[in-house]
Amino acid sequence: MVILGLITLALFVVFLGFYLTDPRRMINGFLFNLFFCSLLTFCGYVGFSSGNRIFMIIAIIPLVFLLFISTFGLFALSIGLFLNGRILMKKESRRFSNSLTLISGIFLLLLFLFRTMNPERFLSAEFRPLYAGASLIIVYFFLHLTNFLTAYFLYQFNKPKYDQDFIIVLGSGLINDKVPPLLASRINKAIDFYWKQADAAFPPIILFSGGQGPDENLSEAEAMQKYAIEKGIPFEHTLTETRSVNTFQNMLYSKQIMDSVKGDKYNSIFTTNNFHLFRASLYAKKAGLKSQGIGSKTALYYWPNAMIREYIAIVVMQRKRHTIVVGTILGFSVLLTIISLLVL
Repeated sequence: MVILGLITLALFVVFLGFYLTDPRRMINGFLFNLFFCSLLTFCGYVGFSSGNRIFMIIAIIPLVFLLFISTFGLFALSIGLFLNGRILMKKESRRFSNSLTLISGIFLLLLFLFRTMNPERFLSAEFRPLYAGASLIIVYFFLHLTNFLTAYFLYQFNKPKYDQDFIIVLGSGLINDKVPPLLASRINKAIDFYWKQADAAFPPIILFSGGQGPDENLSEAEAMQKYAIEKGIPFEHTLTETRSVNTFQNMLYSKQIMDSVKGDKYNSIFTTNNFHLFRASLYAKKAGLKSQGIGSKTALYYWPNAMIREYIAIVVMQRKRHTIVVGTILGFSVLLTIISLLVL
C-alpha cells in the first residue's frame, strides 16, 4: 500500500511539474490521467483492505461507474450525440460542419453493435491479426481523445495575471460585415479583462487579429476594433492585424506587431471561445509566443459539435505522429497475417 501511495504521489508531482511549466501540452492530459488511474487504484486498495464499510462503498462507486461505461457507455454516448445533433440542427443550420455530432453518434452506435456481435469469431485464425490491429488503432485514438479532453479541461483553469501588455483577440468571421455573437463573446472577454487590469495596474493594448474575407468589405480586425471602441475602449489602446486567415497566422502576425512595438520583452494573452482555447494555445506555442489564453463561454448545445471539430483539427495538426503510429500497427498486423498464411 505504501509503494502504491508513493507511486501515486510521484505521478502527481510529475504532472504538476509539467503543467506548471507549460499548460499548453497534450502530455499534461496523459500525465493527469495516469495519476488519476493510480489514485483510483490506491483508493480502491485502501477501501477494500481496510474493512471499513464507508471506505468500501467509496471504493465501489468508481468501479460501478467504469463497469457501466465499459458496458453501455458507447450506446449511451451515441444516443446523447444523436439528441445533441438534432438540437444543433434546429438552432443553427443544416451545414455539414454542424452534423459532426450526428455522424459521431452513428459511428459509435455501429461500433457498439460491432462489438456486441464480436465478428472476430467469424474470422479464420490467420486473419485475426488484422482485426486485432484495427481494434488497437481504435484504442489508440480513444486514449488520445481522452488525453486531449483532459488537457483541454485542465487548460480552462489557467488564470493570467493582470500584468499583460497585449490582449490578442482572435477573429472568427463576420456576418454582413458585422460582428456576430460568437465573435462578440471573444471581444467582450478581452474588454472585461482590459477593465479589470486597468483597475488593478495599467491598461493593456487590445490587438484585434483577423483578415478580410472575399465576401467582406472590411477586415475582421477593423470590425472588431470598431465594436470595442463603441463599448468604451479608447482607440489609442487598440491595434489591428489584418493579414491573417487562420489561427496560426493570427498568432504569428500578431507576434510580429507586438515585437515591433515592445521588442521581445512583453506579456500577452489571447481571447477566443473556450472550446477553441487549447488548440489556439498550441498555435501560439508554435508561433513562438508565450501567450496563454482566456476563453469566453459557449452555448452548451454547441459545445459537443465544436469539441469534435477541435479534436479533428488536433489530429490533423499531429498527423505525422498519428501516421507513424497507425502505419506501424497496420504494418505489424499485415506482417503477422502474411506469416500466418505462409505457415498454413
